[in-house]
Amino acid sequence: MEPLSIHSFPKAILHLDGDCFFASCEIALNPKLKGKPVVTGQERGIASSMSYEAKQRGVTRGMPLYQIRKVCPDAVILPSDYETYSLVSKRMFGIVRRYTGAVEEYSIDECFADLTGLRRPLKMTYRQIAQTIKRDLETELGMTFSLGVGPTKVLAKMASKWKKPAGLTVIPARDAHLFLRQLDAGSVWGIGPNTAALLKSCGINSAYDFASRPEAWVKLELTKPFHEIWQELRGISVYPLDTESKHEYQSIAKTKTFTPPSMDREFVFAQLSKNVENACIKIRRHGLTARHLYFFLKTQQFDFRGFELRLGAPTVSPTELLNLIRPRFEQLWRPNLLYRATGVVLSKLSSAPTGQLDLFGAAVRTDAMVMVYKSLDALSAKYGKHTVFLGSSLAAMGNAHQTSRGLEATRKAELFAGETSRKRVGVPLLGTVR
Repeated sequence: MEPLSIHSFPKAILHLDGDCFFASCEIALNPKLKGKPVVTGQERGIASSMSYEAKQRGVTRGMPLYQIRKVCPDAVILPSDYETYSLVSKRMFGIVRRYTGAVEEYSIDECFADLTGLRRPLKMTYRQIAQTIKRDLETELGMTFSLGVGPTKVLAKMASKWKKPAGLTVIPARDAHLFLRQLDAGSVWGIGPNTAALLKSCGINSAYDFASRPEAWVKLELTKPFHEIWQELRGISVYPLDTESKHEYQSIAKTKTFTPPSMDREFVFAQLSKNVENACIKIRRHGLTARHLYFFLKTQQFDFRGFELRLGAPTVSPTELLNLIRPRFEQLWRPNLLYRATGVVLSKLSSAPTGQLDLFGAAVRTDAMVMVYKSLDALSAKYGKHTVFLGSSLAAMGNAHQTSRGLEATRKAELFAGETSRKRVGVPLLGTVR
C-alpha cells in the first residue's frame, strides 16, 4: 500500500471515547477519589468499569469483587449509577454538537462526528477543532477523553485508541500507511480473533499488510464486511454516520439479575413480570407491536431454560403476555434450584394496528386495553416509571440487589425534596470545573 495520492482529508471523521467512563464520572462527582483505584459494579458483584489506577493493580472488567479485594485491597468499589452516566453522556454529545450537527451517538461513552468542511467557518485546522472539543469536554466534565481524527470511521476509531488515556491522534489519508505499519491486523476495528487468525495464516500480520492486499484477493477470500474494512483502511469512506435517533427495532429485550439468588417461585415470577412490563413500555413508546415472545429463567449455575411463543395477534399488553407466560413458567420451574435472573425478548415487531375485525369482540377488548395503557404511560411520564404496575410485579419493585453489595448509588440515596427514585428533578450535573 503506497501513500494515497488524494487529499489528506477527503472526509474528516472524529471519534471520541471517554476514558474509563463510568469510573471517571464517579471521580468527577467526587474529586476526593482522584488518583485512587476506583471500580464500579458493586451492585452486580463484578467490575463494570475501573480507573487506570485500578487497571494498573490488575483489576479487569468482569472480575468478581472477591478477586478485586485480593489484587487491590484498597480499591474503592462503588455501585453503578447509570442515570448519572447517561446525563453526563448527553452533556458530552451536546458539547460535540456545538461544532457539528453530524454526530453519531455510538455508545454511552463514545461518538463519531463529521468535521468535513468546517476548517474555513471555524478558522481552525481539523487538529485544532479536535483539540478545542477535547478541551471543552475535559474542562466542563472534569474527566479525560481520547480522540482520533481520520478520513474514515475505521481509521478515526483506531486513532482514538492509539494514545490512551487523554490522547489525540490525527491520521491524514496520505499518512495512513505509516500508521497501519505499527498495528496488528487483529487490532483493526471489526476484525475479530478468528479472522485475525485466518489473515495470519495468509501471511498478513499487520494492518498495513491487510490494506496492501489487492482488492481482487480481498473479494475472493473474505466476505463483504471485510472488503468494506479494507476500503476504510485505504482512506475510502464507506461507513456513513448514523445521526438519526433509533426508532426501528428488530427485537426488544429486557433482563434483570437479582441478588441474592432465589428459589421463591412468586419472587422470580415477579422479576419476569417486571421485565415483561418494561419491554411493553418500550415497544409502546416507539409505536410498535409484538407477535413473538421468548422468555427465560437463569439459574445460579448459569443454566438457561426458556420458552418461545408465537402470538395469535400483535399486542402491546403485558397482561396478555403474562397470561400466556404463566403456564409455561410453571413447566420450567424447578423448586429446588436457585435462580439469579429472568429475561424476555419481544420480536417480529411492527407498527401495524393492534386490533382487527373479528366475530367475538376480541379486537374491541384489545383496543380498550390499548387505551388503558396509553393512560398508564401518561401517568408514568408525569409521575415516574412504574407509578402504576401489575400486581404480579410487586415483589420485584424494590431493589433487585438485597445484599450488602447491592448499595444504591449516591444519586438515588440522596434525593431532593419532591423526588422519588423514579421521578427526578432536572438539575444540571457536573458544573464547569475550573
